[in-house]
Amino acid sequence: MDREKMGQQSLFGNETILAANGKRQLKEPFGRLDVEPELRKHLLPYCRLSFGEIWEDPVRGHRVGVLDAIKSDHVERILNGLKASLIVNDPPYNVVVGNANTQTLSKEALSDYMIFSRRWVMNCVRSAAANSHLYVWIGADVRDNFQPLPDFMVMMREFSEFKPRNFITLRNQRGYGTQKNWMWVRQELLHYIQGDPKFTVVYTDIPKILRGYYKDVNGTRTENLERSKSSNIRPGNVWVDLQQVFYRLEENVPGCYAQKPLKAIERILLSSSSEDDIVLDCFAHSGTTLLAGERLGRTVITFDIDPIFAELTIRRLENYRSKGKTGWQCQNPFPEMEKAYDTAATTRVS
Repeated sequence: MDREKMGQQSLFGNETILAANGKRQLKEPFGRLDVEPELRKHLLPYCRLSFGEIWEDPVRGHRVGVLDAIKSDHVERILNGLKASLIVNDPPYNVVVGNANTQTLSKEALSDYMIFSRRWVMNCVRSAAANSHLYVWIGADVRDNFQPLPDFMVMMREFSEFKPRNFITLRNQRGYGTQKNWMWVRQELLHYIQGDPKFTVVYTDIPKILRGYYKDVNGTRTENLERSKSSNIRPGNVWVDLQQVFYRLEENVPGCYAQKPLKAIERILLSSSSEDDIVLDCFAHSGTTLLAGERLGRTVITFDIDPIFAELTIRRLENYRSKGKTGWQCQNPFPEMEKAYDTAATTRVS
């Protein structure tokens, strides 16, 4: 049987890998990793870490673990006495998307979710340097009184160590909604600080176009652009210039739902850390924080409770170092599994 001519579907998901003409289509090689148990069963044997284990990068000293963010001994073990100058976390949002409710992307009682949130925030407090930044991506379920966003913000008042610094919104190019509602295109990012950490001004790629805004400086009448340190605008707390990650982008990691743009994480690292700083991410997911740290000279300590996401995080670093690629776009991050499937299919046919 000729798989190319048949254009048959892959075991790895619900997208056709090869078209009838034998050419690879520009689609994800498999579906969401958090909601497909059959796919997960085939991927787990290719994960080098089991729960409780830690991988250490021999080049820059990055660390990746399969650990639980709410267990203080897990966080302490992977940090091994280090303190983080920057913490960037993208925890589960307690929002069911696409009617999916799984162990790794679950919808639970709000009270239980807040207990979970308090525990991992407490571990971050213990892990943070005296002068440090904390960024938290968080969601709001419009069908359930916007939880957990407002509840999380109120909860953070209990942690006097961290003071709120800003409330950032990242605008997606795509969204969801109905004809009877506004399109939902936002992702929320909360920014807190402890002590008086350094903050470095960064700029977007958007050129300044505002003219005619005059001001007297040292007795001289100056126009807005004359006073600028850059011909581009600074990012405010509404980020509209970042591309939402999807399957056509090189940085795409197939199967990782709601992957954050690399440029967004690099913006956070550039503004809120310095070279050789320790960056902590307790929810590794697609490994974006690790990759950003590698590219910007930071040491990243990250982990995920799911061994598949931890493996993808390590593979993404290795793929970047060997090929210079920030992701896989539509290629399979687990090519050995695809080869095993090809072998099995050939054996069945013969």
